[in-house]
Amino acid sequence: MSGRVWVAYTGGTIGMLPTESGFAPVPGAFPGKLRELLAAMGDELPSVEIEEFDPILDSANMRPEDWNRIAERVRDRYDDFDGFVVLHGTDTLAYTASALSFMLEGLRKPVVVTGSQIPFCRARSDARRNLIDALIIAGQFSIPEVGVLFDGKLYRGNRVTKVSADALDAFRSPNYGPLVRVGTSIEVDHDQVRRAPRGPLRVRTVGKARVGALRLFPGIDARVLENLLAPPIQGLVLEAYGVGNAPVRDLELVRVIREAGERGVVIAVCSQCLEGTVDLESYATGRALAEAGAIGVGDMTAEAAMTKLVYLLECEADAAAVRSRMVRSLRGELSGERS
Repeated sequence: MSGRVWVAYTGGTIGMLPTESGFAPVPGAFPGKLRELLAAMGDELPSVEIEEFDPILDSANMRPEDWNRIAERVRDRYDDFDGFVVLHGTDTLAYTASALSFMLEGLRKPVVVTGSQIPFCRARSDARRNLIDALIIAGQFSIPEVGVLFDGKLYRGNRVTKVSADALDAFRSPNYGPLVRVGTSIEVDHDQVRRAPRGPLRVRTVGKARVGALRLFPGIDARVLENLLAPPIQGLVLEAYGVGNAPVRDLELVRVIREAGERGVVIAVCSQCLEGTVDLESYATGRALAEAGAIGVGDMTAEAAMTKLVYLLECEADAAAVRSRMVRSLRGELSGERS
């Protein structure tokens, strides 16, 4: 098989080994296991170069500066490889995949993010299948997107959310179908894949923006929201009920949102529901949020809304410009437009 793939091993369950404290990443251990697999498969897999990050991380410890490091290494090796695979822990994998989709501007090659629910060293591990599928897709297919590969499906990276801590099909793309299905053959749904953009690859680093998130719940005190929206916060992802409803009978809560918006804080409303879309015009309880200055972000996942907001606050100095671009599809994260 032809094709060259660069693999970033950032950490996560896939490369963990048993220790006295439980399963944990062990520096230097996983690259050797991968090389053994490649040797055993011969020419059935693309040519691979693996880079182990230092430190290797449980994904719960991932931060925006780690997203920057991954994106910058993809940029540095971009001309030398046909595709890229990022091995990552599952807990924050959806955040990293979403962030990379925005940060890698002008991406024309596949970047496949994957991991496993069971470590590679265990007999029942799902790591081998996910890894092999990811390598083949990254090395052989023209998919100019950041994708998440798990359990035989490649999803758009900014469309996924983790839905299970135990099942091998740990991720779902609730509002957008798979780009690729892997069975006895590999089937690409070309109608789902984005068109390749024009121009060179550029990396937009992140980390300066101050963004928060809050899930509404019955009886929420407006002071909780007020404290969260205090300076220096620049943006908030508000997970509302249903199609974007909130307890607007609480006039203090509405006041807090309005005053934050007037200060330039961008408040993006997504749904607590796994499927469906936010429409702040459907009900009076949603319309009151819009009138207070919040914006509905359609069918974006909370992970996509968060990382897109972080990205746009790095791109734009004006809150109005951020609000305008939040409701437009930039990388296929939002239904209704072909981007």
